[in-house]
Amino acid sequence: MIKNLSFKNFYSFADDTVIDFALGKKPTPSGYDIDVDGERYNKAIAVVGANGSGKTQLLKPLAFLHWFITDSFLGNDPERDIPINGHALNGNEASRFELEFREGGADYRYQLELTSEEVLFEALYEKTSSQYSYLFKREKTEKGYSFKQKGFPFPKAQAEKLRGNVSLISAAYSYDVETAKPFIDFFSRIETNVVSVGRRHFHHGALVRAATAFQKDPELQARMSKALSAFDLGLENVDIRKLTARDETGQEEEIYLPFGTHTTADGRSFELSFFEESSGTQSAFVLLEPILNTLQNGGIAVIDEIDNDLHPHLVPHLLEWFEFEHTNPHQAQLIFTCHTPEVLNLLQKHQIYLVEKRNQQSDAWRLDDMTGLRADDNLYAKYMAGALGATPEL
Repeated sequence: MIKNLSFKNFYSFADDTVIDFALGKKPTPSGYDIDVDGERYNKAIAVVGANGSGKTQLLKPLAFLHWFITDSFLGNDPERDIPINGHALNGNEASRFELEFREGGADYRYQLELTSEEVLFEALYEKTSSQYSYLFKREKTEKGYSFKQKGFPFPKAQAEKLRGNVSLISAAYSYDVETAKPFIDFFSRIETNVVSVGRRHFHHGALVRAATAFQKDPELQARMSKALSAFDLGLENVDIRKLTARDETGQEEEIYLPFGTHTTADGRSFELSFFEESSGTQSAFVLLEPILNTLQNGGIAVIDEIDNDLHPHLVPHLLEWFEFEHTNPHQAQLIFTCHTPEVLNLLQKHQIYLVEKRNQQSDAWRLDDMTGLRADDNLYAKYMAGALGATPEL
């Protein structure tokens, strides 16, 4: 579970920015609460704002940390820059991240400072009683890296020679350091459609990628088929098949593709490849993979433009999956952007972030931080009237 995330100098966000999942004691309990040792946290957070305001950039830190910690050691070329950008006006200043999270019944804090060229500081802390104590610290010095550890048994000499474009956690896991595994598992459960250059826009390759994921898990595939049949009134079932195709070099490769079964009222049926289905049905198929996977295994779904190509009535349905225990037994979390302002009628003010760009810098704030905004205010009406900000100036 994510408790809060803070970052600075990351894409359009130049200043310190915080995404806080904590509720405090004042908000009225709702189905979107997670109770942990007397503290409450959000299961769902919506991010709303105008085009170009920085909504996608607000989600990118989680997507970046997912990649950096799980895949940077084996998935990044030794000579390649780290895929990260600070604010365009901040020159070569470092970007900073701090994530507080809970895993396996313990609380942790991860800190990272880096440029696109190298890590400057990386540390992992565990909360003991009322304070955090470090498990490891890795810091750039004039002579290379210094490394200290307490309970994170990665060899000091190896850690200090580690190349600058990788995470120490990622490297430790690759070298079979068992202590790193729970953290790899945690960051692996950040499911997202956000990539380093923006949202992973829909294309036919996304159908193949999602179909490949679904075919590996029959239970997940069955839930997807049931959901899509409810979303698309003309669809009765979704089947995933292995086919042989040729790649760009002419070589044959096996791929998985979805097919939809359609049945008429008098019992006649026919089948369509998903390449022939509507764009809304295709997008829903791709979107369901990270969402259903998160609900089934726990973690957090980080979804940009959750309402893209979907009917507005489907968004409340997706949110309800995270609300109820029978559909969200592991108390998975969801943070998403959307252009459907009606979402303000579905959530409370502590579950909504607004994003606005002023003077080429993005700013984000949670609605319950606004002075004078009451819990029973009509958030939708106020937003549409421009009283809350974060609307297009036309």
